Amino acid sequence: MSRTALRICPLCEATCGLTLTIEGTRVTGARGDRDDVFSKGFICPKGASFGAVDGDPDRLRTPLVREDGELREASWEEAFDAVAAGLRPIVERYGPNAVGAVLGNPNVHTMAGALYPPVLLAGLGTRSVFTASTVDQMPKHVSSGLLFGDANAIPVPDLDHTDHLLLIGANPLESNGSLCTAPDFPGKLKALKARGGTLTVIDPRRTRTAKLADRHLAIRPGTDALLLAAMAYVLFEEDLVDTGELAPHLLGLDELPRELGDFTPEAVAGACDIDAGTIRNLARELAAAPTAAVYARIGSCTVPHGTLASWLVDVLNILTGNLDRPGGALFPQAATDRTPRPAGPSHGFALGRWHSRVSRHPEAKGELPISALAEEIDTATPEGEPIRALIAVASNPVLSVPDGDRLDKALDSLDFMVSVDPYLNETSRHADVVLPPPPPSQSPHHDFAFNTLAVRNQVRYNRPAVPLEPGRMAETEILARLVLAATGMHGADPSAVDDLVIGQTLGKAVKEPWSPVHDRDPKELAAQLTGVSGPERRLDMMLRLGPYGDGFGVRPDGLTLERLLAHPHGIDLGPLASRLPQPLKTRSGKVELLAQPIVDDLPRLRQALAERPEGLVLVGRRHLRSNNSWMHNVPALTGGTNRCTLHIHPEDAERLGVADGSAVRVKGAGGEVIAPAEVTDGVRPGVVSLPHGWGHDRPGTRLNHALKEPGVNVNQLLDGSLLDPLSGNAVLNGVPVKVASVAAL
Repeated sequence: MSRTALRICPLCEATCGLTLTIEGTRVTGARGDRDDVFSKGFICPKGASFGAVDGDPDRLRTPLVREDGELREASWEEAFDAVAAGLRPIVERYGPNAVGAVLGNPNVHTMAGALYPPVLLAGLGTRSVFTASTVDQMPKHVSSGLLFGDANAIPVPDLDHTDHLLLIGANPLESNGSLCTAPDFPGKLKALKARGGTLTVIDPRRTRTAKLADRHLAIRPGTDALLLAAMAYVLFEEDLVDTGELAPHLLGLDELPRELGDFTPEAVAGACDIDAGTIRNLARELAAAPTAAVYARIGSCTVPHGTLASWLVDVLNILTGNLDRPGGALFPQAATDRTPRPAGPSHGFALGRWHSRVSRHPEAKGELPISALAEEIDTATPEGEPIRALIAVASNPVLSVPDGDRLDKALDSLDFMVSVDPYLNETSRHADVVLPPPPPSQSPHHDFAFNTLAVRNQVRYNRPAVPLEPGRMAETEILARLVLAATGMHGADPSAVDDLVIGQTLGKAVKEPWSPVHDRDPKELAAQLTGVSGPERRLDMMLRLGPYGDGFGVRPDGLTLERLLAHPHGIDLGPLASRLPQPLKTRSGKVELLAQPIVDDLPRLRQALAERPEGLVLVGRRHLRSNNSWMHNVPALTGGTNRCTLHIHPEDAERLGVADGSAVRVKGAGGEVIAPAEVTDGVRPGVVSLPHGWGHDRPGTRLNHALKEPGVNVNQLLDGSLLDPLSGNAVLNGVPVKVASVAAL
């Protein structure tokens, strides 16, 4: 007999509510949950394929431990014994920095990935921390840190109410949104146009999103910051700046025109390949709109001036008075956010508190550039020890970062590696221990990260839809045991990790004068927590302490876990609202428009005014039916348009003698790949495009379907030397490549 269960989709940032059909313990179908307070029934092909992803036969079901050079199945006890034996001697002999940690994108899609890695990193004390953020979004975190004092204070466009939306380097009809959690992003853009609003898309490709736009400008890749700076220049030059109610909260506004004085529309037009008149009109239309929002994503982050581009997005929102007002760009308020503290000066945001050992890259947000991971393993220097052991959690950097071939070799040289991953993939195949989490249907779900980026405040939680399969271990327990094994507490009860966090959190909360539990007994508060597991008790604690919480009885109608469980389709907490100055954590207590690192980096942007690429440049591509390298092993999500081809404009194809469907060799600084050409006017002349996340052709993996159509690894064209210096983000777009027909060679 079949039954249904609710589940928030964990396969992209949209976090849509699903209704699963379950036969026994197998998910046989998925449809949109029409009663979900946030997604209201919307579903994309990934969500519809939840059952196929969940039931992939190549998912590992038991731990693997390396013995005599080969991975064999092992018990959980054997696996964690091996982890403790592999990690602790390295920490004790060489220090904590000799153990690296790599956290992949899937961590933000699971409860376990949100709750336990911070405890692991704090317990280890390592500074050798790398995440997917530095091939994706770190420029936005750094710009937000410099502007607002908090790297996680990221304003999102008020899609449901704005009159004018300017998208730069974003393709939400394919990605479903990024750093902007919005179920049915396509429907929201169509609704914007239906109510008479304007959609402008700036992208070197004519994406599905660009086709929907009122205006599409095919900018030269990598010049987004120049265009945005010129628009800001026009606002000052034509006296169009109107900061409105933001004025008392701004610092550095009067100095900004001087810093932007060189970026006239006429000066940037040649570099951007957008004429000066069009740039002026973009600025005028933005200023004239009743409400407007500028939103930029990965195409503007993975370029040489990614942090400056991210900064200028918010500068434009500020100069037009659209930051922190309905219809503009607003700061979400998640239910598990910390208790809001009173507005005022705070600790601020700092860059470069330490540096990488080899190339001296500055840290950002506690991380080093993941492009530097290979050299931190394979290069000896007089300063400190190389990374000798690696903990990889839901991460596949061999495919996702520049020069995977070098990293592939470096991973083989490690003394020890443990990987938490459901697959034996291009990275986890190097591990000495592989710890496989269960499929998502067998895990609880709450979106800690994505609710801080949601276009409407809401809260939802699902318990597992399917009981944990015999022989499996909950992902939360896997990571809790990993914390214990890595920090010298191997063998302790995993609940000790949750108890430690609860004790520390409540102990701090009772000392905060603004906290609803100020001066109360932490043990008495901990005894009030409900939930069937440590993770649920932690969720209950965060809800109660949060901005909508009951404050442990202080606000009887406030949120608790019990109340949330009584609303299986979620609780709507209302539209985004103005919040300044409360989110600001700068030292001045104001929005700091000209933080010194920004000022110091602007001369580099001025140098770009004279730059003109010769030959072809490469940009990436996203597919609706995949998420980085995750889903190429699911037949329902591959094929059709989800193929690894090189998009090339007809003019370039004719000049190079490339025919549609023919094999072409693409060569970059990091290596070369051969891929089939797809001749299309969907890319502008001078630009070619390869999708990210492919290259499943390495031996020793267990990805049977992905091996049939492996594609090529676009990141192998990069050598990892190109970074945005402020954020350490890899430069993936706008890099020069050479393309030649294989038949002509």
